[in-house]
Amino acid sequence: MSIPEVPDVSGLVTEVLLTAGQIQTTVRDLGARISADYAGRELSLVSILKGGTFFLVDLARAIEVPVTIDFFGISSYGADRHSGVVRITKDLDESIEGRDVLLVEDIVDTGLTLGYIRRALEARGPASLRTCVLFDRPYRRIVDLPVEYRGLELPDLFVVGYGLDWQQKYRNLPYVGVLNPELYDPSRTRMPWQA
Repeated sequence: MSIPEVPDVSGLVTEVLLTAGQIQTTVRDLGARISADYAGRELSLVSILKGGTFFLVDLARAIEVPVTIDFFGISSYGADRHSGVVRITKDLDESIEGRDVLLVEDIVDTGLTLGYIRRALEARGPASLRTCVLFDRPYRRIVDLPVEYRGLELPDLFVVGYGLDWQQKYRNLPYVGVLNPELYDPSRTRMPWQA
């Protein structure tokens, strides 16, 4: 059974911004850089549920040093879901004290949530802590935080695929595409992911 390059999502996506091939090339390049930087060491990969899991799996396969994998679940709450105020819904299964840790995330924009998670992990005493994000929106950054490994920059459009969702759906698309604006209210002053 082969996986289709572009699943049938008629009416959902108006344009493919990043093909599956472009994404996989970027993931392999990140994996090669990480492998070189951690040569001769073991690395603990920590991903944020749910969107980061797609990137985590492919990145882990592209890294050539021994890795362990763990997950951190969070949920934003309050009137503004992107305020950076979160609660932990799933904590790490293993201690990261004294270990080299790479925080793996699908996307960073304001940096509020990622900043919170970095602080929470730093408090646990890892030997080192770096961050790897596949998609970046640096022009939306509110919090200055280190991102040692970054993949591709995304425009300020509502996109889905490769971990990025709309109403918890379409994360499984192998590419990143622009969501059809007819599916949400374009007259809103904020995009759906900002609500």
